[in-house]
Amino acid sequence: MMKWCRIGILLLLFAASVAVLLMDLVSRCHTPAGAGHTQRIVSIPPAASFRRIVRALEKQGIVHDPLAFRLAARYLGVERKLKAGEYDLNDGMTPMEVLDRLYRGDVVRYRFTVPEGAALLWVAERLERRGLGRRGRFLGKATDSVLLNGLGVNGSSAEGYLFPDSYFLTRDMTEEAIIRMMVRRFWQVFTPQMKRRARERGFSIHQVVTLASIVEKETGAPEERPLIAAVFLNRLARNIRLQSDPTVIYGLDHFDGNLNRRDLQTKTPYNTYKIRGLPPGPIANPGLDSLMAVLYPAPVDYLYFVSRNDGTHHFSTTLREHNRAVWKYQKSNRSIQRGAKKDFQ
Repeated sequence: MMKWCRIGILLLLFAASVAVLLMDLVSRCHTPAGAGHTQRIVSIPPAASFRRIVRALEKQGIVHDPLAFRLAARYLGVERKLKAGEYDLNDGMTPMEVLDRLYRGDVVRYRFTVPEGAALLWVAERLERRGLGRRGRFLGKATDSVLLNGLGVNGSSAEGYLFPDSYFLTRDMTEEAIIRMMVRRFWQVFTPQMKRRARERGFSIHQVVTLASIVEKETGAPEERPLIAAVFLNRLARNIRLQSDPTVIYGLDHFDGNLNRRDLQTKTPYNTYKIRGLPPGPIANPGLDSLMAVLYPAPVDYLYFVSRNDGTHHFSTTLREHNRAVWKYQKSNRSIQRGAKKDFQ
């Protein structure tokens, strides 16, 4: 009888010890490494082993009890399910909270905004400047015909289809993934109703985007966009050259900020002083207002416009009226102004 009592007491002591150990482990799994004063951006590379992840977290001061962290991960079954990426962590987080964030892939996201009228090259350069992509790789992917065809882009580049919006990017995103995100946003905005409207007006989507990009670059005044669009559409209908300065600038290899007569005489596919009709593709990434302006232009007969030098334009129906406006608004300025249409004959 005494023997069984001793065995029972030993079992109880063992069970109590196990319970204490488990309670201690649970406590350690819910105890942060510090008071939350240490903030770290921890980068977990792709295919990193669990051991490597633990070492990185310990080195950064996010985990102070590697054993408890390992046991917690094993208990939760997430040792091989932690996701690569860049994480914003602090020493006030418990091991369980750190594991949860790495398991969910709650990585740092950087806000990147494409403004209306930004060109493809601008996007590529700003991404590189922010450390979110490489300029060359981005431009290479943006002209990849296989990728473009898969995204429904009927053009030689993604110019015009990187929709102006704010995007939240991660460091580990590829240039292709970023392009896919921006082009998908374009197709979310360009609705079936807009597609039908384009067909009704006799334009392809690519033509609409191309003209919208010119409208976007011609004026910063939102209320003028339907008027600018109407001018260009009226000129297209009459087979009159568009003579848009922004298209000329886009086609130049180098532009010093001063558009001169030699630039206007330079033959490029984008020089609408030389070619008739639309250029081969967009010259920037237009926003929704410019797209809608092309699809729903103002019901006017204007064929000309000239800058008032205050961000707005004077619109004219006849060449005589236009020439008077040019004299009024541009006579004191010897350089060619953006948006000034001086001789359409």
